[in-house]
Formats: sequence, C-alpha cells, structure tokens
Amino acid sequence: MDSSQQRLVWDLPVRIIHWSLLLCVLGSWLTQQLPSDWFPWHVRCGYAVLILVSTRLLWGLVGTRHARFVSFVRGPRAVLIYARGLISGKATAFAGHNPLGALMVLALLALLLAQALTGLFANDEILNTGPLYGYVSNSLSLQLTGWHHRIFNLLLAAVALHVSAALFYLLVKKENLIRPMLTGRKRADEVLPDQAIAASRTWLALLLAVLLGAALWYIVQRAPSAEVMAF
Repeated sequence: MDSSQQRLVWDLPVRIIHWSLLLCVLGSWLTQQLPSDWFPWHVRCGYAVLILVSTRLLWGLVGTRHARFVSFVRGPRAVLIYARGLISGKATAFAGHNPLGALMVLALLALLLAQALTGLFANDEILNTGPLYGYVSNSLSLQLTGWHHRIFNLLLAAVALHVSAALFYLLVKKENLIRPMLTGRKRADEVLPDQAIAASRTWLALLLAVLLGAALWYIVQRAPSAEVMAF
C-alpha cells in the first residue's frame, strides 16, 4: 500500500519510545539474571526507562494529536460503551488509542515509572545499590526493593495482556495494531483526513529527552555515597 492510501497517525517519537521501552525492559531483566558484573548495565537500562517514560508523559501534554492524553483518555462510561461494542462486534473505530487501549497505556506508563523510580533506591543486600541509595535509610531501601520486585511482576502481567490484546485484534478483529506502531500510518479508510497528523515534531521530543537526561545526570552526580548512608 503506497503513501497515498495511508495517513500518518503515530508520530516518530511515540513509535521510538514504544519499541525502545520494550528493548530496555528486556535488557533490564536480562542484566539482572546475569552475574553482578552486569549490574551497571542494569542501571543504565533503568535510566533509559526513566527518561523514555518521562519523555512520553511530557509528550502526552505537548506532542502531536494522537499522542496527547486529552485526545484518548476517556471516562468510565466511554470505556464501558466501547467494551460492550467490542463484545457485540459493533465497537466504534478510533484513529488513535481506543478507550480500553488508553487504560493499558496509562497502566504501562505508571508501572514503568514506578519500576524505574524504586530501582534508583534499591539494593541487593550483598554488594550492589541503586544510584540514589544514599538518599534513604537501609530499611527504606529494602522496602523499595521489595516493591521493585513486586512491580516487575505486575509489569510482566500488563505486558502479557497488552500483547494478547494486540493478537486478539489481529487474529479475531482482523485489525492490525502492530504495523501502524512501526510505520506510523493507517489505511486512509480508517482515518478521516482531519484526523491525520502533518508531522512528528521529533526535534521537540528529542529536546525533552535531552533535558530530562541532563536533570537525571545532575541528580545522580549529587547523590550521597552509598557507603556513608548504608546504615
């Protein structure tokens, strides 16, 4: 299908953040399973998740049309109506996220943010500590470490549900939600002309990511040493 038969819906920043988060979560899990020599890479993956999620949250305020929370987050009534339509086979089509998909987006972002933040203060009770461990007491760090593990389990469940939903739409509803998240485009008959976006404004998202990265670097550099605050 050539570009004349498609319309741009998902901007480049949304797509990059989406797939980068997948890789970073996978990298975080893998580096945690490997020997402790890999722990610095676990931390780097955590930094990346934090910057990516924070950028997406800001992009939800200033990004392109379908990236903005105001364009796809809806109330309980709209969610219920869409769910009923989905069951009956008469669900309304949406150019961007549908009401149920919006709930999944919010849940994933919240879990990823909580996972990254708790990891900053966590420790393994042996050798490794999070970069901001020095800001908290050892007992509080242990509590946050417990939440870090529990949130990861919730995150795995949410990811499994997210993948299952995408497969359901693909195999049952015959609606491919995966390809548009790769190309950014949907078929012209699925998107009204006034619903398409003109450009991605990638430069703005990149600026936000750089500023957030600089802020995180500054906070980490000023953190008290773990040895001083450990007990």
